[in-house]
Amino acid sequence: MNKASIINELQEIISYGKRERDKILNSSENINFSLYEKVTAFEEDKVRKSEHSTDNWQNKIFYADNIKVMEFLLKNGYKGKIDLIYIDPPFFSETNYNRRIILNDGEKDIFIKHFAYEDRWRKGIKNYLEELTVKLYLMRDLLSSKGSIYVHLDWHIVHYIKVLMDEIFGRENFVNEIIWSYKSGGVGKRHFSKKHDTILFYSKTKNYIFNVQKEKSYNRELKPYRFKGVKEFKDDIGWYTYVNTKDVWNIDMIGRTSKERVGYDTQKPRKLLERIILSSTDENSIVADFFAGSGTTGVVAEKLKRKWIMSDLGATSIAVMKERLIEERANRFNLYRIPHEEDDSIDFKIKIKKRCPWDFFNECLEIEIEDYEIKDISKLPVNRKYWLKIKDILEKDSFEFVEYIAVDTDYKGAFFSFKQEHYRTYGNKRGSFNKNILLKLEKNLKKRNIAVQLIDVFGNEKIKIINL
Repeated sequence: MNKASIINELQEIISYGKRERDKILNSSENINFSLYEKVTAFEEDKVRKSEHSTDNWQNKIFYADNIKVMEFLLKNGYKGKIDLIYIDPPFFSETNYNRRIILNDGEKDIFIKHFAYEDRWRKGIKNYLEELTVKLYLMRDLLSSKGSIYVHLDWHIVHYIKVLMDEIFGRENFVNEIIWSYKSGGVGKRHFSKKHDTILFYSKTKNYIFNVQKEKSYNRELKPYRFKGVKEFKDDIGWYTYVNTKDVWNIDMIGRTSKERVGYDTQKPRKLLERIILSSTDENSIVADFFAGSGTTGVVAEKLKRKWIMSDLGATSIAVMKERLIEERANRFNLYRIPHEEDDSIDFKIKIKKRCPWDFFNECLEIEIEDYEIKDISKLPVNRKYWLKIKDILEKDSFEFVEYIAVDTDYKGAFFSFKQEHYRTYGNKRGSFNKNILLKLEKNLKKRNIAVQLIDVFGNEKIKIINL
């Protein structure tokens, strides 16, 4: 389909988005999200006091399709409650994106590319625009009267999305076209090298939150001006002043060896999200990201004392988000999902090694995780060229594929509340993993169920229950 025909169909795409939005909001269907997990696995001395305790707020991750998540939120009291939405949707790049995972074959580290998500649209550009239009209408409904939305795109599709957003949010509510300029990327031989993304910034109304940020502006020839009343500063580059931030942002991409990197091709740097969140929220504002990926939005919102909601449909994304938030010593948060069939692609066994005395109030139990197995390598989301490597490592030490283990020492059946969590990899670091876990148990419980959750490097999950 050529560009001219898409231009002619933009009004039809808008009409489709409105109809679908109305159909969703008027539907009597009850979206059955259930609390799946309360993430509370933090030592008390590591957890900062909750900034949201006065209103009983709990930060939220939804493991689900984002349309279902937004429908649920709109039907459960969140209409007009979110001050900032940042999304980094697929760019219509016609490409598959991967997460790089690190494994050790007993002699050296090896790298495997694990499929993260597909940015291919078999029904074409119209289908892409229709889907995103529906979602943008739902996001507009979720925004508060002082709220704003940042949509992160690139050259593939931004020109069409700008026209659609003018219609959905109103041309009068367009605030900025932000250019994120970076050094990384390819070198063009038949075109200028592509070294920027575009972020469209729209508000819900004219009464939107905007906190002016400052940035360095280097003096000409990097020498001091010595103007009266102007504060000047000096760094390794030269003399500079602080000015209001402009709409071209020079922020480096995440380097290959950066501690911040978690292996996602499309991971965005914290500094980018910090600038957006500081500019368009106040403390205790709710920030949402419905294409959350590796979870940077939630990690940064947490650091800046904002409330947050994230959603993603990828199992690996959910596991990475949890790991990052735990590593960052985040406040407790909840994980929600729609009831689902148990994952049967992996398995493992639990061996109870010994029960041991602890103290007057507690006892302990030592367990060992063993015999992790992948049922069918051919069903893994990896290229078949990696199958032999995976098979070889499985035979040498299958535990190498275990990424994360969590334990709920008093599982009551409604949801999981993991009190101990152990994970192997964070960023570019891959550490050791002890198969033996010492559990601290409350004394005098005649019967108890212990839930053990295992997630592997591919995002596969398995839960086993120990009945004591």
